[in-house]
Amino acid sequence: MYTPIPQSGSPFPASVQDPGLHIWRVEKLKPVPIARENHGIFFSGDSYLVLHNGPEEASHLHLWIGQQSSRDEQGACAVLAVHLNTLLGERPVQHREVQGNESDLFMSYFPRGLKYQEGGVESAFHKTTSGTTPAAIKKLYQVKGKKNIRATERALSWDSFNTGDCFILDLGQNIFTWCGGKSNILERNKARDLALAIRDSERQGKAQVEIITDGEEPAEMIQVLGPKPALKEGNPEEDLTADQTNAQDAALYKVGTAGLQKAELHTRREGEPSPVVAPHPLPLLKSCSCVPGRKANEKERQAALQVADGFISRMKYSPNTQVEILPQGRESPIFKQFFKDWK
Repeated sequence: MYTPIPQSGSPFPASVQDPGLHIWRVEKLKPVPIARENHGIFFSGDSYLVLHNGPEEASHLHLWIGQQSSRDEQGACAVLAVHLNTLLGERPVQHREVQGNESDLFMSYFPRGLKYQEGGVESAFHKTTSGTTPAAIKKLYQVKGKKNIRATERALSWDSFNTGDCFILDLGQNIFTWCGGKSNILERNKARDLALAIRDSERQGKAQVEIITDGEEPAEMIQVLGPKPALKEGNPEEDLTADQTNAQDAALYKVGTAGLQKAELHTRREGEPSPVVAPHPLPLLKSCSCVPGRKANEKERQAALQVADGFISRMKYSPNTQVEILPQGRESPIFKQFFKDWK
């Protein structure tokens, strides 16, 4: 069981110590909890905090950033993450997740995949918006991926389709899973699972799910989408997410009161200080793992994510670069692999 957390002045409940998955959406600088039945649904215009408390007090705190979320929302999310991390005794490993580039760990929390929806806080995170009945819903999702499946909302048109992917046409009372002729069996199974998840979580089981193969579209699909034209060819290679390799050279930087200093990456020997686990200041790796030393001051610890973001910008890395904040002593195997003799 996790150590009790004082609630005084905190926007988070004491239940954040409970094992399992906790998700909040940032609304007007405050964390708003997401109902369990809506876990896995993310709005592109918002930012979220996702906390997973595992066994033996192993915790991971993820900041999920929507592609259309504002800088203010992202900043508020980072501030709340610092507060939550402090409440948890700085135990969690922190991660920044960018929509469409989520880590395998993040995806593992959602075995039925993720669903991205357009809009943000103003859209209101409800099962159905005010005045909207299931019969009035018309949404199209493109399902891509093999190991990590994602469903992204697309324009309600045949132009959004191709023969290599699966699509979910959500019409409220009827949910059609359409499978392109070049889609693989794993994609089809996962698209079906996601359609069932929509039925169970958003329609409380009161919807029909139908699997449709290319060329066998029912009249209701044609009525909504219009006559079916020749579709774009699919490219199966697009579904193969390139594995992140560590073959490229790594670079180590120390970040502290003296600014950014490049450090030497080398084999550690007995009795030799390590540039990574040195207690002060904050080391950064090009993979954007950040390890606050135990003696790093409070401002440096709290600024870890901001430092990583600034580093990404300064080095002109992709804004989709993943970030980990690793408490000293909980360095990951991915981080340690850059050192030939980690002890």
